[in-house]
Amino acid sequence: MLMPSIFGEDLFDDFCGFPMGENVFRRVDNTHRMMQTDITENENGYSIIMDLPGFLKDEVVGEVKDGYLTITATNQKSNDQKDDKGKYIKRERYVGTCSRSFYVGDNITENDIKAKFENGVLKLEIPKNDVKKVEEPKYIAIEG
Repeated sequence: MLMPSIFGEDLFDDFCGFPMGENVFRRVDNTHRMMQTDITENENGYSIIMDLPGFLKDEVVGEVKDGYLTITATNQKSNDQKDDKGKYIKRERYVGTCSRSFYVGDNITENDIKAKFENGVLKLEIPKNDVKKVEEPKYIAIEG
């Protein structure tokens, strides 16, 4: 059904703040596309490729704490438009933060992880955690 553009693609996309029907994952702000992540395993460790469209390198922070790697991206934009006399005719601001956490193990530090950010894509190389082998239980033979 064709609707005026003021309603978006579907009149019921965001009715009363609740997404409806099959459009539950299609939002006007496209937040469902933020931080999409691919994780692959190789013989040396793990590769994480994370999409961060619209973010700059300085807006992305990685932290390792308590065995978890947390990637946080914060974006702040302002779209001010003034008329000839300097009065605002439109003023919009946006501040957004998103983050994802991954368990990498207690033995991994921030120095072990290699990161590169290019064209809105963050690439991380994480070495495999040295897994301590669990000793096989040794049972005592009980006679009787």
